[in-house]
Amino acid sequence: MSIELVEVVRSGFRECVHRGSAVILRADGEIALTLGEVHTPIYPRSSNKPWQAVTMLRNGFEPSSSEELAIATASHEGESDHIELVERLLARYGLDEDQLRCPADLPSNELARAELLAAGELPRPVYMNCSGKHAAMLATCLANDWPLHSYLEPTHPLQLAVVETLGSISGDVDAELGIDGCGLPIVPLSLTHLARAFARLVTAEPDSPELAVADAVREHPYLVSGTGKDDARLMPVVPGLMTKAGADGVYAGALPDGSAFALKIDDGHERARLPLAAALLPRMGAEWTEDLAALASQPVLGGGVRVGTVRAIPGVF
Repeated sequence: MSIELVEVVRSGFRECVHRGSAVILRADGEIALTLGEVHTPIYPRSSNKPWQAVTMLRNGFEPSSSEELAIATASHEGESDHIELVERLLARYGLDEDQLRCPADLPSNELARAELLAAGELPRPVYMNCSGKHAAMLATCLANDWPLHSYLEPTHPLQLAVVETLGSISGDVDAELGIDGCGLPIVPLSLTHLARAFARLVTAEPDSPELAVADAVREHPYLVSGTGKDDARLMPVVPGLMTKAGADGVYAGALPDGSAFALKIDDGHERARLPLAAALLPRMGAEWTEDLAALASQPVLGGGVRVGTVRAIPGVF
C-alpha cells in the first residue's frame, strides 16, 4: 500500500498531499529503505529508456556521438537542439521522418511550441518527446535487416530483445506488457527492480553498452530532458548522479557507487517527483548542499511570490 510522501503547503496550510511509494538500494544491492509498495510491478514509462538504449547498442545501433546516444534515451522537450539531433540521426541512416511511428505532436517546451505555432507549423512526429528513441530504433532495425514498418509490435525482434534485456534484471517479465504514450510496448518492473536496473547502468564495466548509456545521460542532462525539467535540474547538482524521469510520477536514479532509488507518485503529478528525489539522495550518501536543498523544497507561488513549498513530508523517512 502506498503512503503519504509529499505535501503542498500554502501559507502554512497543507493544501494537497501526494501518495506514492519509493525504495532506496545500498551500493551492495540490499534494500536500505522502503516506503509503500515497492515489489508490485508498475509501468516505468520513460524510466525504461536507458535499457531500451542498451538493447539497441547491443543490437547494432552505432551512435555517432554521446549527444546522439543521449537523444536516443531522451524524453525531450522539442527544443531546437533536440530536433536537430533527431533529424541528423534520421538523415545519417537515410531515414525519413514519415517512417517514425510515434504520434505527431508539438514540442512540450512552451516557448518552442509557441514559436512553431506562430510560424504556422503543424504537429510532426519529430517534435514528439520520444522521437529520438524511435529514430534510434529504426536505425537498429536497419542494422539487422529487421522490418521497419512494424517496429512498434510486441512480437518485433527489437521489442523481444528489449523484453529479454529487462527480464535479465528482474529475473522474469511475468506481467503483461502495456502500450506507452508513444505507441511502444512498456515492460513492467517493480520499483525495487527499477532501482536495481539503474544501479547496474552506473556500475557496469568500461566500454559496455550499459556504461555508455549512463555516461551519455550524465553528460547531457538537458538533451535527455529539456529546459527546466527534473533530469536537467537534478543531475548537475549531484556529482555522478544518473536519473531518468518517467511519465505519471515515475523517477529513478543511481550514484556512481551503485546506490539507487526509484519512486512512483500515485496520482502521476510531476511536481512531487523532484522534491522527493532530492530528499532521498542524502539517504544514499549524496552531500546535502544548498542547491540540493532548494530542489527538495519547490516553491508554491501566490501573486508571483513564494508563499509555500512542495516537499517530502517531514519525518516520513
